[in-house]
Amino acid sequence: MLKTGFVKALGTMSGTSLDGVDAAVVETDGVTIKAFGASDYRPYSAPEQLILRDHLGRWPDDGVLLAAKVVEDAHIAIMSSFSDVDVAGFHGQTLAHDPGGRGTHQCGDGQRLADELGLPVIWDLRTNDVAQGGQGAPLAPFYHFALAKWIGADTPVAFLNLGGVGNITWIDPKSDDPASDGALLAFDTGPANAPINDAMQQRLGIGYDAEGQLAAQGTSEPDIIAAFLTNPYFSRPPPKSLDRDEFVGLSAAVTGLSDADAIATLTQAVTESVAHAITQCPKIPARLLVCGGGRKNVTVMNGLKAATGCDVIAVEDVGLDGDMLEAQAFAFLAVRAARGLPISAPKTTGVNQPTTGGRTAMPRDSVEKAPPRNLRPK
Repeated sequence: MLKTGFVKALGTMSGTSLDGVDAAVVETDGVTIKAFGASDYRPYSAPEQLILRDHLGRWPDDGVLLAAKVVEDAHIAIMSSFSDVDVAGFHGQTLAHDPGGRGTHQCGDGQRLADELGLPVIWDLRTNDVAQGGQGAPLAPFYHFALAKWIGADTPVAFLNLGGVGNITWIDPKSDDPASDGALLAFDTGPANAPINDAMQQRLGIGYDAEGQLAAQGTSEPDIIAAFLTNPYFSRPPPKSLDRDEFVGLSAAVTGLSDADAIATLTQAVTESVAHAITQCPKIPARLLVCGGGRKNVTVMNGLKAATGCDVIAVEDVGLDGDMLEAQAFAFLAVRAARGLPISAPKTTGVNQPTTGGRTAMPRDSVEKAPPRNLRPK
């Protein structure tokens, strides 16, 4: 399907924070990063966010056509503005995640995107991992491994993604293959932006705590944090993963607090869960490289430095784009999946063996269709 060697892949990510769709191009052969390309962002409107929130927890047979249309329309709108792309990786919008139970559900039809864009689309990248006994998440670690090579890391480092849920990838850059024993360990750390954003929206009608300013004005409730850390999830050995709303008890526990104290408590829950995750890594990483929206929260970043004892820096400090790293990851994974390479391994998702995944959607009637729309050059 793909030409040999390096190709230009367009990846997308719409995370559990429900803020919008990131899209980014990476030039790669699925092993090495050659170059980073254009990127863009398309926010979900308030009505679109309401629809998506209303469909959280639903499975394909629960009536998700309205949410699927929102997801597909938003992706088509942003992806159609890119030109000179060989393949696209479509993550979809996670509505439900229950590995070991009903599976995992990323809403959106890759075939519709392929038809509209005139591009091969690799999608449904988590299902095969779950079917093979894995958690289906996190999936970015193989890309994190390639990034560690790209930045020239020579001692163990960790990437921490703070989206709706937090996840960490510990990397030994001396390994040659991300699927080899000892190269990676990855798992979800706990809640990140999702409970903070939900509380801000419910209490103040604001989507997030900008720079952690409200949290900085409050005082965290220690008894709530202590109870939160007794959740059985934290004692489970990694790899492991979470659903967005796994910690509803934490959100319920802060309802009687003031706005500032509630957000301060939810913020400390993020930093304490990451600090616990560090103790489950094979070795304390030399640097904790933070991506995702949480890196812009000053209170979170200061809390991480205090709680972990690591050198905590935003990924921009090593020349990466923290806003687009997850979208880039799914561009990278699309190329790996298209070439039959593993996208997960026992120490990243708990799958039985290194496993590839994804479905390939080829544009129908591609000979008759016009080439992909190029609304503006990149």
